[in-house]
Amino acid sequence: MSFEIKLPLFEGPFDLLLFFIERDELDIHDIPISRITDDFLDYLQRLEEMNIEVASEFILVAATLMRIKSKMLLPRPQLDEEGNEIDPREELVKHLLEYKKYKSVLAQLQEMEEAQIDREKRGNITKEIKLLAESVNVESELQDVDLYKLLRVFQRVMERYEIEKNKPRHEVVQYPYTIAGQRNFLIEELSAKPRLSFTEIIEQEPSKIAVIFNFLAILELLQLRLITMHLGMGFNNFWIEKLEEVSAE
Repeated sequence: MSFEIKLPLFEGPFDLLLFFIERDELDIHDIPISRITDDFLDYLQRLEEMNIEVASEFILVAATLMRIKSKMLLPRPQLDEEGNEIDPREELVKHLLEYKKYKSVLAQLQEMEEAQIDREKRGNITKEIKLLAESVNVESELQDVDLYKLLRVFQRVMERYEIEKNKPRHEVVQYPYTIAGQRNFLIEELSAKPRLSFTEIIEQEPSKIAVIFNFLAILELLQLRLITMHLGMGFNNFWIEKLEEVSAE
């Protein structure tokens, strides 16, 4: 017995974020960023499992959500010139409110567009019909064709070909890492070795994206009080240990 899973397709990443906010009846001015980020990344993963290409703007917003999440996990908040704490979610909330404002008038604009399309242009109908007839009259067009016109057409075609050939293309690469996966990886490593340095973690996965995911996973484990951290001399390295083992000592 086979079954089919259907996921709703959204017009853009902000449309998806508004869906999560309205679905869970969340306060748009106080977004639970960790929850929203997990839902957003889960949706992108399901699209990829169904071989649906993920647009670059979704990847950009996903990276923005992870950056905001990492800032909120840091123990030192950012302050403005007046000494007030800066909410990392402020810019995201601003964009969401602006998108929601424009989205609220889309239905009205669509109705206006359909009403405008149904209207006929004012003018000489006979002349317009004649022009339309001439535009599809192949014999009439061939009578006016000469070598110069053919060369001009060929030149325009070649220009369009060069533009299409040199148009920049982007390729979205899905990295095989998640914060939850790296969090479990670190817990398993600490089960085998009671103390683990950050340089040892980097040596196992030396890629830049792996270092970022491991660092975010360490911040989450610190927030969940599952590990503790010890800084090295000169602050060039640090070690992590399971919190329960430290308490037992």
